[in-house]
Amino acid sequence: MSAKPRLFFVNRFYWPDEPATAQLLTDLAEALAITGHAVTVVCSHPREPGCPAIETRKGVEVLRIRGSRIGRSNLLGRVVDFLSFSIGALRLLSGQVKAGDTVVVMTDPPLLGCMATSVAQKRGARVIHWIQDVYPEIATAVSGVRFPLLFRAWRNRAWRSADFCVALGNDMAGFVASCGVATERILVCPNWAPAGLTPATEPPSSDLRNQWNLTGKFVVGYSGNLGRVHDLDVVLAVANTLRDEPDIAFVFIGDGVQKRRLESAVSTSGLTNVFFKPAQPRECLNAALSVPDLHLVTLRDGCERFVFPSKIYGIAAVGRPVLFLGPRNSEIATLVKSEAFGFALCREEFASAAATIRDFRTDVAKQAAFRHAAVRFWQSRGRLEHATAAWATLLAQRKPLAGTEATTPVFDQ
Repeated sequence: MSAKPRLFFVNRFYWPDEPATAQLLTDLAEALAITGHAVTVVCSHPREPGCPAIETRKGVEVLRIRGSRIGRSNLLGRVVDFLSFSIGALRLLSGQVKAGDTVVVMTDPPLLGCMATSVAQKRGARVIHWIQDVYPEIATAVSGVRFPLLFRAWRNRAWRSADFCVALGNDMAGFVASCGVATERILVCPNWAPAGLTPATEPPSSDLRNQWNLTGKFVVGYSGNLGRVHDLDVVLAVANTLRDEPDIAFVFIGDGVQKRRLESAVSTSGLTNVFFKPAQPRECLNAALSVPDLHLVTLRDGCERFVFPSKIYGIAAVGRPVLFLGPRNSEIATLVKSEAFGFALCREEFASAAATIRDFRTDVAKQAAFRHAAVRFWQSRGRLEHATAAWATLLAQRKPLAGTEATTPVFDQ
């Protein structure tokens, strides 16, 4: 009797690491294991004492590769980290993947999927690209350096030869299709709110607010990675416009490459209404996301097809409104407005954003309406159960023949 086909996920981070992709993969892998899939995760070792290289946790086999972890703060170090993990992951896949298995490759490290596709297909396995960020285009968009685009043709071939590509939204799916991937091989499956989040009490009041000296203030918060893809200078412009409003506070919760620069800019400008707090562990996420009365979500112009700020699902899960600052016609701007749980403005409208915050602070009825709409949005399309069902359907089918109609589930946003 042949062994049950295995479902491999490959991503640099997994539990107990806490980057967003680690949390997403942990949720989905454990949910699919519950439904009967033989799930194996290939990830890097967090170098924490007592963390085994191989373990089975909540039904998921976890294979951790011991490689470098030196590069969070510099480019050369990140390249070394990417290479060390990629080499280890490819070696492991070559030794373990068998015909009939499925290999799902995420996008950390970038372009690992190009190499993993070849390795998996030579072993007779199916390949699915789960695209969280579109590389190399996103690297060029945030840096202006065109060298990464040399890898685009290689990436396109890997996408086209894969059984399926999973995109986070319709903007991203449209870009994948423009690279020559047949539409019947593209699944639009949004991310979801981290498991365990629940709507917060109203009005917002918590020990964390008290600890951060925010009691009695209207808090405008940005929570998550302070990465280059997020337009955060516009947040400082809005804060500067409202600097003489003592009851309005801006709080950045998280870390990232922009944090030091932002802290310097705040200090130089004398913005006493802007505060920085460290990233919170997952067990504190519900409390941290509940601190702001209004959450900021931002995106640089030109990045809307390459990344989708999935933080909106966690924000909605705790019942908080959103102010999106970014491309006017982007999918997320349309989503926030159509689902009526926030505002969407482009970066040039920072003065209007400030006026919106000032008015929203005192509009108790609108605050309540937006909070309720946020929870409805989360309940209808932002839960792990929705993604698990879509993935289960996808994994149950084979590659569609060219020219056939799409049978994979699509969530239109």
